[in-house]
Amino acid sequence: MKTVVQRVSQASVSIDGKLKSQIEKGLMMLVSFEENDAAEDLNWLAAKICKLRIFDDSHGVMNLSIQDIDGEIMIVSQFTLHASTRKGNRPSYIKAAKPDIAIPLYEKFIRLVEAESGKKVKTGTFGANMKVMLVNDGPVTIIIDTKNKE
Repeated sequence: MKTVVQRVSQASVSIDGKLKSQIEKGLMMLVSFEENDAAEDLNWLAAKICKLRIFDDSHGVMNLSIQDIDGEIMIVSQFTLHASTRKGNRPSYIKAAKPDIAIPLYEKFIRLVEAESGKKVKTGTFGANMKVMLVNDGPVTIIIDTKNKE
């Protein structure tokens, strides 16, 4: 499982020109799943993200979590995070889980983040052509791969 975590001052997702969801200050995450991702991966990542201290404290030091600032969370599926560009110029997505596996993992991950953070998570729509807009605050962007937990 891979995710790109971005600290944002605002973010939104639109589908077919209609606003699907939006957040103000918080975390915008893009997530992608592999077929062999397990509950352990989902649990570990949900806990890690909710405790990630990437928001400024009163001294301007990144020392606060999403829970500390009472921020909002958005999670959008993006299978292209598993793109392999080793050969040729056309990326291969062979490592990305197919929808029948990825959708239940995506839905479970959202529920885990909600339980861990105590917040309602805003989302995109799995498989839709989405327009994602955000203002990256900092910029702060962190890439986390559950295959690299240690």
